[in-house]
Amino acid sequence: MKPQRLLLPLVPLYAAGLALKNRSYDSGKSRIQRLAWPVISVGNLSVGGAGKTPVVIRLVELLHEDGIAADVLSRGYKRSTQRTERVWPDGSAARYGDEPLLIAQQTSAAVYVGLSRYEAGRIAEREIARPQVHILDDGFQHRQLARSLDIVVLHASDFREFLLPAGRLREPLSALRRAHILVLRAEDRALASELRRRNLPQPIWIMHRESAAPDCKSAIAFCGIARPDEFFDSLATNGISLAARTAFPDHHTWTAADLDRLLHLQRETRAKAFVTTEKDSVRLTPEQRARLEAAAPLLTAPLRVRFEDEPTIRASLRAIL
Repeated sequence: MKPQRLLLPLVPLYAAGLALKNRSYDSGKSRIQRLAWPVISVGNLSVGGAGKTPVVIRLVELLHEDGIAADVLSRGYKRSTQRTERVWPDGSAARYGDEPLLIAQQTSAAVYVGLSRYEAGRIAEREIARPQVHILDDGFQHRQLARSLDIVVLHASDFREFLLPAGRLREPLSALRRAHILVLRAEDRALASELRRRNLPQPIWIMHRESAAPDCKSAIAFCGIARPDEFFDSLATNGISLAARTAFPDHHTWTAADLDRLLHLQRETRAKAFVTTEKDSVRLTPEQRARLEAAAPLLTAPLRVRFEDEPTIRASLRAIL
């Protein structure tokens, strides 16, 4: 029996606690805080790997194309401090968290991290001169903050997973009734009928994930993300011969032992490069990066998202805001 299955008896306890929490917010017993500017939440049901961060980045770009500025509010998972503060692009993932730092580096948006996304939003509203839109990163379960739009990014595995702690689901599929927009990958569009069968009538946005393969024929691929096989498969599909594949836990903090392992693999296989994800790359310190690059070039494989019928999506966002 898989270890996760041994945790199945605990699922009803988790579900009961989740139901109590949601009932408290639905009934008004738990206070919901409201910011002065509109909030667009981007979240998911499962623990990592749905593609929220590229969706956040694309939403910032779409809003910017319509002349609407956006900031991003994030918890900053696994960061070393508890401060509520702005993320500066030249900072470190240890201080801010890998996803907030990546968003700050790749967009024009001001990014703020804080355990209280409300306090992070208040700081944004004080520091930014003109009103704009808050994008709440990983916000579906963060019900303390009111939002104008709830977008939920789905992964195909969500339809067959268990709730925590036996599975990866933070909430059951029935929680999608709270969402305003559901997002499916293009390759999973057939699941739209399953959503309708479950009486979920919300608009469905279809997203295409586009990975740009670096120019390399042979590489040591490594990553610390929720679904490493998707990264490795995308590299192979783009014609990169993988001399070795090395997966670490999601949001993994790189150590000297990790680099020793990667360097040993490179010497053993004579691979021409190292390749990793952008999220993993920002977690490497300058010293760690220099150590790898002394052996072979360190390349990243960017992942971008675009939606089908983006003019209609932009019109929908304008109407809501």
